[in-house]
Amino acid sequence: MVSGIVTLVLLVLFVGGWIHLWNPKLKPELEAAARLPFDEGEPLEGPEETQ
Repeated sequence: MVSGIVTLVLLVLFVGGWIHLWNPKLKPELEAAARLPFDEGEPLEGPEETQ
């Protein structure tokens, strides 16, 4: 019984998230996030290695 309820809750969360991501208002933000791996912007500053 409990496993069925958990499965149902997870299914509802999955479908709700899927519907949320298909919202046309989010398209520009999601497209910008999809391009992040290909951006050749400034590298992140971090601890510099000494040689």
